[in-house]
Amino acid sequence: MNAEEILLKQPVSQADQLGERLPNSIHAVSVALPCWQDVVDYEEKSDRVSQRVTTGYPRFVVHPLVAELASNVTGGKKPSLPFPSERVARSCAEFVKRRSGAPADVAHGNGIHAAYTTGAGERALRDFWQHTGLIVSSRQAEALLNGKGPRNDTKEILRSLRKQVAGFYDCGEDDVFLAPTGMAAQYAALEAVKRRHPGQVTAQLGFPYVDTFKLQEKVGVGGILLHDLDHIERELTRLLQRQQELAACFCEIPGNPLLGSADLRRISPILRQQRVPLVADDVVATPHNIDLSGHADLVATSLTKFIAGSGDVMGGALICNPRSPLYSELKPLIADAHEELLWGEDALVLDRQTKGFPERMDIHNRNGLFIAERLKKHPAVEKVWYPKWEFSEAYEAVRRPRGGWGGLITFLPKNAETAGPAIYDRLPVCKGPSLGTVFTLACPFTLLAHYTELPWAEACGVSRNLIRVSIGLEEPEELWARFEEALSGA
Repeated sequence: MNAEEILLKQPVSQADQLGERLPNSIHAVSVALPCWQDVVDYEEKSDRVSQRVTTGYPRFVVHPLVAELASNVTGGKKPSLPFPSERVARSCAEFVKRRSGAPADVAHGNGIHAAYTTGAGERALRDFWQHTGLIVSSRQAEALLNGKGPRNDTKEILRSLRKQVAGFYDCGEDDVFLAPTGMAAQYAALEAVKRRHPGQVTAQLGFPYVDTFKLQEKVGVGGILLHDLDHIERELTRLLQRQQELAACFCEIPGNPLLGSADLRRISPILRQQRVPLVADDVVATPHNIDLSGHADLVATSLTKFIAGSGDVMGGALICNPRSPLYSELKPLIADAHEELLWGEDALVLDRQTKGFPERMDIHNRNGLFIAERLKKHPAVEKVWYPKWEFSEAYEAVRRPRGGWGGLITFLPKNAETAGPAIYDRLPVCKGPSLGTVFTLACPFTLLAHYTELPWAEACGVSRNLIRVSIGLEEPEELWARFEEALSGA
């Protein structure tokens, strides 16, 4: 039994397990935050938590091996971060200088390029790493620190992975552009639309995953948020009338964490009339469940989540939709700028894991619906968000004939301010950031994603007391018994 499968039966959920890797792998992309107060203290950067949480989601917590690699390259200069190509490192240095005014430069060595700055530029350095997702993985850092270069068969592995991804999207292998992370795929889309229409802002349709919008705000020309899905068509029409032009619109189908979907049947014709690209994120639903080819011009996805499922590898892909009327404009822009930055060892894990994705996703769908329906009926639960019920007509319009509603659920307990933390603390499942793992993984999403902007999030209808759960492959009745255990005292 591998590390992630062990967590199906033995979840890391107790207070004394704070900081354990999820799964128990040096390359884990999640970390145990078993108690509500752990999350608060993590965001407050308290010593109690920071001393134990030494790894985490790689865009947010720099892996010790990655930090060591950066230090080796720069000769100990801090703050510094390594990047997978010289072009990316120089883009980071320019971003740091532009955003902070602090000096920044690039050092070379050990087959890698590292950007470094002063203390005044550290926040901007970390922002570039986090929002663009153009990171060096722990596997790449491990290999380079041990004097190992790229695998000899990297090209064959990447081609195999591209072929699998292309099969999910019914497109050519050359329409798939692999990236180190899902956010790096979003970044590639943003850079392409910026080159197509320099100086034009972008718009976000629906409440966004935090870094999708931060990317537009900080790395793009600027982002306009249209968060109200009830009036999205009207608001978009008004925006297009006010704006001379938009570089693109970004959306998530469904959104994270409220799991509603913008109605692409109504939105896509408006955008196509204006020749405004639509960049869609299908990470939560996955291409197994939805087909966006009739509406989206580009699809940015994370391979880290449900497609890999193992919770110990990062990767992403940007798909150029061959059925898009903007295909002939967008694809050359993306191809001209593309660098093959996904590390071969990561691609190998992704290629292996992707082979089992369709079968796993069927189980995620069944278990997700089962738990969502039970939660919806439970007297201790105020509300459940799930794609089957949230703006369901919009989701059904893109759902595949045999597709489901996915494995992500968000719920709000009754008397949530006091009951939410108590339920979370008692819930005997793994608790930490990320989603899509074979084991169930819960978190107080709003606190993790929007801790410094909670009033703004709540003004958009996203309560600070939400609990988001990524449902895994556990036996469903046994998994529900765990939820009942947590809810029973509410």
